Amino acid sequence: MTLLCQGPKQAEGYRISRVGSPEPMDKDEQIMSRKTNTLSIAEVTTDKTGLYHCSYQRGGRWSQFSDPLQLVMTGAYDKPSLSSMAGTVVAPGETVKLQCFSKINYDVFILTKEDGDHVTQNQSSVPHDGGRQIIFLLNPVSSTQAGTYRCYGAFHEYPYVWSQPSDPLQLQAEGTTDSPSSTQPRHSTAPSGNRASQDIRLGIWIGVPVAVGLLLLVFLIFLILYCLRKAKNNAERKERHPEAAGWVNGQASEAADPQDVTYSQVNCHVPHQETAGTPSWVPRQTQSSEYVTLAFK
Repeated sequence: MTLLCQGPKQAEGYRISRVGSPEPMDKDEQIMSRKTNTLSIAEVTTDKTGLYHCSYQRGGRWSQFSDPLQLVMTGAYDKPSLSSMAGTVVAPGETVKLQCFSKINYDVFILTKEDGDHVTQNQSSVPHDGGRQIIFLLNPVSSTQAGTYRCYGAFHEYPYVWSQPSDPLQLQAEGTTDSPSSTQPRHSTAPSGNRASQDIRLGIWIGVPVAVGLLLLVFLIFLILYCLRKAKNNAERKERHPEAAGWVNGQASEAADPQDVTYSQVNCHVPHQETAGTPSWVPRQTQSSEYVTLAFK
């Protein structure tokens, strides 16, 4: 890690030190060894953490110290949890409560916003549910406060040695155009029972159309199989009785043209011999006529 101290071009030397650390007795030696405006730290350890500031010399006089820069070592302890008590999508002007909680008895909790890890709040923790917690208030919420937040835990003995960061919490303000997910539904800390009922309703809405579609598909397959089987039976029936089909077709074709058909009447006369005992009033047997169709080809 490298700390940079910026001053005017006329600066003759720089001094970068930790707040509260003793300064070297030999000023000239310090100036000669600090011609550069950077301070390199090979490894950040507990004794290297803290607040740093710098100053420059010009014309034999030292400037005032710069604003302090906080050097923190993170990842020393287990992470806490961060949640929103009113949901992650809030209306502008609304007060938001962010809860940072841990089973570890941290003395303080630190809330940061991921735009350069800017520390927004640093507060002492209070006992809660077998652990420690703090409620951070964001009042009022605006588009500038929308973003990603994390919280850390620390102890009074080493205030610049922090725990691992909590899982990120995305905070969105309703009606802001710069929020990439402003059209997403509002997330809230709803009970698990409500979420389960919502999942059940969603399953019903999805299951009903799927069931109807499957029934229609089964009906369509059944109809296709029925038509194919009926066509197959008709084809087998024709193969089984080809003569009958041909005779009917031939008879229909021959009878189609009346000019090629000649009718011939055949009279069969059967003589009857009268006897003396036969009454004269009995009628004679009628003559029968038969027609034979003669086809000329």
